[in-house]
Amino acid sequence: MLASGGGVLVERIVSAGHASEPGWWLEQERDEWVALLEGEATLAFEEDGATLRLVPGDHVLIPAGERHRVESTRSEPPSVWLAVHVSGLQRPPSVR
Repeated sequence: MLASGGGVLVERIVSAGHASEPGWWLEQERDEWVALLEGEATLAFEEDGATLRLVPGDHVLIPAGERHRVESTRSEPPSVWLAVHVSGLQRPPSVR
């Protein structure tokens, strides 16, 4: 965790070849905006079956309750994420 308060959590996540367990989905209570700072990663979304490959500079807003998983991350260099968790974010039409 980098900071938290007022219903906001900001964290730096380092994933080195990590992925969600098969069949396991993340479903969070707050909206999550994530940006990939380094490495590569692939996310999957249960509702529409879509996958999203991220490279440095890419970002995505995952609304609260949207079931998703980490399909893969790069180990060298590790995948470094910036994640901001907050309730009530508005999704721009161009995001996922």
